[in-house]
Amino acid sequence: MGSKILIADDVEINRDILKDIFEEQYETLEAADGEEAIEMIRSEGEEISVIFLDLMMPKKTGIDVLRYMTKEGLTDRIPVIMVTGEATIESDVKAYEYGAADVIYKPFAPQVVMRRAQNLIEQYRSRGEIERELEIRTQELKASREKLEKNNEFLINALGSVVEFRSSESGEHIQRVTGITRAILRYMKTSYPEYHLTDEMIEMISQAAALHDVGKIAIPDMILNKPGKLTKDEFDQMKKHTTYGCEILEKFKQDDNEFYRYCYEICRWHHEKYDGKGYPDGLAGEEIPIWAQVVAVADCFDALVSKRVYKSAFALDTAYDMIKRGECGEFSEKVLYCFDLAKFDLKRMVDEGCYL
Repeated sequence: MGSKILIADDVEINRDILKDIFEEQYETLEAADGEEAIEMIRSEGEEISVIFLDLMMPKKTGIDVLRYMTKEGLTDRIPVIMVTGEATIESDVKAYEYGAADVIYKPFAPQVVMRRAQNLIEQYRSRGEIERELEIRTQELKASREKLEKNNEFLINALGSVVEFRSSESGEHIQRVTGITRAILRYMKTSYPEYHLTDEMIEMISQAAALHDVGKIAIPDMILNKPGKLTKDEFDQMKKHTTYGCEILEKFKQDDNEFYRYCYEICRWHHEKYDGKGYPDGLAGEEIPIWAQVVAVADCFDALVSKRVYKSAFALDTAYDMIKRGECGEFSEKVLYCFDLAKFDLKRMVDEGCYL
C-alpha cells in the first residue's frame, strides 16, 4: 500500500479541508470530478493508501468511480471513504454495495476523519500482508506437493518397472492403464455425481492404477511369460497376483491414507466382475469400488488392443465391441456408458501412443 491520499471532490474548499488534515503525513492528490479521479487511480493506484470520494460530482459520480474500481478489483486493495452531504439510507447502502469501506458526512470533524482513515489504512495494510503471506505459503505448499507427487510417481513407476522387466506383456501396459483409467473417470465424474469424484481423486486413482499388477512380481516366469494357454493350475496361480500385490502393498501401509486405499483396492479387485464371477473374492455389483471397476475395464481393453506372447492385438473397434457384448465378463452399465463416452479419447491414445 502506498503513501498517497486521493481527494476527489468538485468543491475546492472541501478538498482543502481534507488536504490540511493529511498533508503532514501523506502526499495528497486532488481530483475535481469523477473522470479525473479515475485517471488518477489509473496512474497512481499502487501508491494510493486511501481515497476520499465525493458522492455527487460532475462528469462521473462517486458511484461511477466505485463501479470502475470494483470492475478492476481495486476496492479490495484501496479503501474508499465516501464523502456526502446527503445522510440518507439509500445513498449509504448504494455506496457500500459498490465497495466503499466507510461513509462520512459533511461537515466532518478532522480528528474523527483522521482516525477513521488511519484505521482503514492499517486494516487494509494488515489484510494485504496476510494475503501476501498466505500466497507465499500457498506457493510453498504447492511446490512441496508437486515435489511429493513427482517422488510418488517415480516410486510407482519404479515399482511397476520391476514387473515390466519380468513380463513381456507388461511393458507400457502400466502407462496405458493409467491413461485409460483417467479418461473413463473424467466421464464418470460428470455423468454420475453420486460417486463424488473430484479431479484430485481422479489423479490419485489413476496413479494407483499403475500398481494394479504389482503382484505379478511373485508369479513364476514360466507362467508369466507362457506363450500358450494356461492350464487350470497355472491360471489359478496367475490369479493370485491380486492377493500377492496386496501383501506387497501392506508392507507400505499407512493408516487413513486415501492413496494407499486406492492402490490396495485396485490391486485386489481389478479382476472382479459385476455379476460376481470374478476373483479373488467374488464381489458383485457395487460391492466393488468404482475405481476398481474402472481399472478392470481399462486393464481388459488394453490387454485386447495390445500384442501379447499368446495372441495378436485386436483392432480397437473389435476390442470395444467385445467388452460391450460381455465377452470379457460383465461390467456395470454406468462404467460401460462412460467407456462408450471415452471411445474417441481411447482411439486417440491408441493411434498416438500417448496415454499420460
